[in-house]
Amino acid sequence: MRNKFDTYYVKKDDVKRDWVVVDVATENLGRVASKIAALLRGKNKVMFQPSVDVGDNVIVVNAAKVNISGRKFKDKIYYWYTGFPGGIKEKNFEKMQNDNPERIIKLAVKRMLPKGRIGRAMITKLHIYAGPTHNNEAQKPKEIKI
Repeated sequence: MRNKFDTYYVKKDDVKRDWVVVDVATENLGRVASKIAALLRGKNKVMFQPSVDVGDNVIVVNAAKVNISGRKFKDKIYYWYTGFPGGIKEKNFEKMQNDNPERIIKLAVKRMLPKGRIGRAMITKLHIYAGPTHNNEAQKPKEIKI
C-alpha cells in the first residue's frame, strides 16, 4: 500500500505523448525556442520529472519567417567545424535563414535542452518545416498559440 509520503517515479508506460503544432511566423527566435524546449521536456505536464522524458512531439511550421531582434539579422554568426584542419565554417543569420531555416530553430532549441542522452532523445521529437504545411496530419496534432 502506498503511503502519502512515498515518492512517485514516472514510468515509460505512464507517459502519454501529444502532438502539438506551433506556428513561429513573426515570433522572436529566443522566446519561441524556450517555449518549444519546455514542451519537449514536458514542463507543462503535472507528471514532469527532470530525469524522465515526458515531453510532447512538437511540429514547428513557418520556420523561414521567424524574427530576430536588433542588428542580429546581419551580426549573428553560426559556426561549425568540418573535422579538417582549418575547417571552421561560418554563416550569418541572414544566409542561414535563406539556406536552411529549419537549422536555426533546431540549434536554438537544442541548446536549451539538457545536455546528454536525455536531451538527445528529446530533440528527436522536434519536427521543423520551413513552410506553412507539414506531413504529420495523421497524428492529429493540436495547434498551440505561443
